[in-house]
Amino acid sequence: MTLTAKQTALQGGEEGALSGLGPVRRSERLADQLYERIVSQIVSGTLPTGERLPSESRLCDIFGVSRPIVREAIIRLQADGLVVTRHGAGTFVARRPKDEFLRLAPIGGVADLMRCYELRIALEGEAAYLAATRRTPAALAEIDGALAALDQVIKSHAVGVDADHRFHVAIAKASQNALFAQGLDALSAHIFAGMHVARSLSLGHSAQRLAVVQHEHEAIANAIRAADPELARETMRRHIDNARARILGDASTDQNDADPQQPRGTLDV
Repeated sequence: MTLTAKQTALQGGEEGALSGLGPVRRSERLADQLYERIVSQIVSGTLPTGERLPSESRLCDIFGVSRPIVREAIIRLQADGLVVTRHGAGTFVARRPKDEFLRLAPIGGVADLMRCYELRIALEGEAAYLAATRRTPAALAEIDGALAALDQVIKSHAVGVDADHRFHVAIAKASQNALFAQGLDALSAHIFAGMHVARSLSLGHSAQRLAVVQHEHEAIANAIRAADPELARETMRRHIDNARARILGDASTDQNDADPQQPRGTLDV
């Protein structure tokens, strides 16, 4: 089964925006394909903000897939804040990521990239919690060294993915549980891709945006240094969720640029 079975028969209306998406590879998971195709149409403006998506049953007909596939794709779009579903009215486009998002994101890997952020929120939040209870002078020195490297990255106006990754790995190691660091290593391809997108977009945004990101890093390190595990977990989780929102061009993160301590409110941590 592929997503192209009935596309060529569509004409006009709300369905026409989805009708020219081209062939897909059978080896890809169908929910991932549908998710990415709709994201691409939102980013391009073919599905503008406020546009209503076709119904579940119509999407099934359009793409030749089952209802569970459509529902999984829609749930992912909802989780990323790209669409909202209004009872009795349908599902509508809520926001449009910047054009650079798809240019920077790995081709065919957008769905995995976004799901990796969800996993990181859970994984790294707990790593930060444990780091705050188990940190040693050597572990704190490694975290501080990574922060200093990130400061230099900002001064040199570089992307700084390696320095960012070093910071997160240092915290995982500070948990004194080797499985956290191994988990980050197993996810490294997705993590590096996500960091590249997030930091590249921030670099092109403003110096203030870079300061916000670094402020989040410093808040995490301060909570670990203060041996406050709950705060360490909260600040890490919020930082990663904010990064996810920033790469999707969430308008609320622009407000956060003015007040780096203001939470987005989308994640109750």
